[in-house]
Amino acid sequence: MTVRVGVLGLQGAVREHVQAIEAIGQTAVIIKEPEQLELVDGLIIPGGESTTMRKLIDEYGFMPALQSFAESKKPMFGTCAGLILLAKSIEGYDQPHIGVMDAKVARNSFGRQKDSFEVSLDLVDIGDDFPAVFIRAPHILEVGPDVTVLAKHNGRIVAARDGQYLGCSFHPELTDDHRITHYFVEMVQDYQKTNA
Repeated sequence: MTVRVGVLGLQGAVREHVQAIEAIGQTAVIIKEPEQLELVDGLIIPGGESTTMRKLIDEYGFMPALQSFAESKKPMFGTCAGLILLAKSIEGYDQPHIGVMDAKVARNSFGRQKDSFEVSLDLVDIGDDFPAVFIRAPHILEVGPDVTVLAKHNGRIVAARDGQYLGCSFHPELTDDHRITHYFVEMVQDYQKTNA
């Protein structure tokens, strides 16, 4: 089943996510206007800089549309900065951004840009030996009771799923391994089947 997956196109690794979606035979739509969210079945919020991304979300009036999208139960996938935007709680901050995924995150947990690294991770329900690229990455400090932890690195949670919300600390789109993108597409396909 072919689905239309949006990639929030305000900032960050947009093109790489588009390529990953197209590599597994699905349709990618770069979302530049809030109204475009009505045209897609699932949404990826890419890595980038969460503070900058939030400013752009506000500047272009995206927040009501993003929250409405979340309420529709359509799947959302946040990578790195995208995870921060989805989380209900951010360490050291009073307010979340979109605030829908039942998780608390800490920003920049793995050092600065120069401390970027790649590590092999085993991911629950997805597969082993996934090449995870960490760049100024956050990590998940704690999750709610209904959240499934998908992966840890050195004891820190780096991937989790909360119903229709998927989040990871790293950048799956920067590798040629598309298993996480495929997993998210399957979430979107399942949503389509149950809401056909």
